[in-house]
Amino acid sequence: MDESNFILADSKIAIIGLGLMGGSLALALKGKCAALYGIDPHPATLELALSQQIVDYADSDPANVIHKVDLVILAAPVPAILTLLEQLPSFTSSSCIVMDLGSTKKLIVEAMSQLPECFDPIGGHPICGKEKLSLANADRTLYYAAPFLLTPLARTSPRALSAAHQIIQAVGAIAITLDPAEHDRILASTSHLPFLLSSALALATPNDVAPFIGPGFKSTSRLAGTSSSMMLGVLQTNRENVLNSIHNMQNQLSEIESALASDNFSKLETILNDAQNRYKVLAKL
Repeated sequence: MDESNFILADSKIAIIGLGLMGGSLALALKGKCAALYGIDPHPATLELALSQQIVDYADSDPANVIHKVDLVILAAPVPAILTLLEQLPSFTSSSCIVMDLGSTKKLIVEAMSQLPECFDPIGGHPICGKEKLSLANADRTLYYAAPFLLTPLARTSPRALSAAHQIIQAVGAIAITLDPAEHDRILASTSHLPFLLSSALALATPNDVAPFIGPGFKSTSRLAGTSSSMMLGVLQTNRENVLNSIHNMQNQLSEIESALASDNFSKLETILNDAQNRYKVLAKL
């Protein structure tokens, strides 16, 4: 593995997956690296990426591209990332850095640890996005000021770590390093549970109230608009942590339900005040 310094401006980068996250990253990196390759299985996505000059080159087959680049970024759903990590050795034997944007990290980092020596892996997860996926909804400012979590492996080289930090700086995000297991525990509460709560709220709301829905409901249920194809793999690969978060939420709802059912509005007020104070701490208000 080449231990020389990574220089973003001189590097060729391939992004596998040109959906919301990969497309937004491509937009943010365009012009800041030597060449930008886009890889996606959908011809319409590749056509859009080229017609709007989001990438310099586009292809549906990673094997046609990977051997040409210094850095590969896996921006696909979690199950697809795991499959790609299995396939990478068949695509190339050339040395390159491998980074991902997956929403869970433990299984991905474990898969990265099995890559041949020619690959220099580092896990990553930007804490940003929106419920509307696809390249059509990509935004070059999506990553700006967002936490970008890194989960380096024991084998991750200083060069790969430098590459990740340069990319994070280039898109205006904020780098934070975490253990993969700790990452998954935290994200179960801050990302995966909110998606499920939004989904439950949407399902529990009858259709006939639609004319009376305001901004409060829309903001609370917004994540329910996220494609299940994106979230199912996240929930599968973080099942135990998500279940723990669901149980914690159920306990809190039971406390609220009990206070309301017993007309104990003093207790309910205490619960709601505690919630307000916790929100201010969590949201840094």
